[in-house]
Amino acid sequence: MNNELFRSFLFADLSGFTALTEAHGDGQAADCASRFYELAQQALVGDARLVKKIGDAVMITATQPMDAVATALKLIASVQLEPGFPAVRCGVHMGQVVERAGDYYGAAVNLAARLTAFARSDQLLCTRQVAEALSDSHINLRPCGSAQFKNVAQPVEVFEITGISQASEPWVIDPVCRMRLDPELAPARLPFQDSEYYFCSLVCAQAFLQTPEVYTRKG
Repeated sequence: MNNELFRSFLFADLSGFTALTEAHGDGQAADCASRFYELAQQALVGDARLVKKIGDAVMITATQPMDAVATALKLIASVQLEPGFPAVRCGVHMGQVVERAGDYYGAAVNLAARLTAFARSDQLLCTRQVAEALSDSHINLRPCGSAQFKNVAQPVEVFEITGISQASEPWVIDPVCRMRLDPELAPARLPFQDSEYYFCSLVCAQAFLQTPEVYTRKG
């Protein structure tokens, strides 16, 4: 029995989680991932269901793409208000999948995950299928062109869901651990090459001082 279904899928992960782990250790990283999982559960809209967590990522499914997108928007807003947290990035796709013991398998799942990895911090991306399904909604969509993903034969048309409200605080990013900070409350700040950098701790500031070029390298 194939148990084939047509579902919408949202993947969300923490941008810079590896840097946070390296800077602050496994314990703090695990606490951050656990809190992210709680925020994802609290963000579910409509019939959206949290299928599983995968390290610093979560996989969510919904019958309707609007529920998956609304969940993503709510999750991004929640993470923006969470102190000492990295940013989140999200991707939504829809398609035919196979269900096994409450989990889902298929090209639609894989593409949603690839799309999330392609997104920038605080960015929500979707495919043309999702964009067309949302055409009659209030959601704002911006075409981003086509992208080629690993193990996906054809280029994929990508759209950004815009109009995501940003947190009102003047956030900056610690270049070492990628944690979001209020610059007025940052424990340390250092100048480097005509820019000023802010740090969540003296540990991160010291790491930056040792090899600033590693943390300011573009790309």
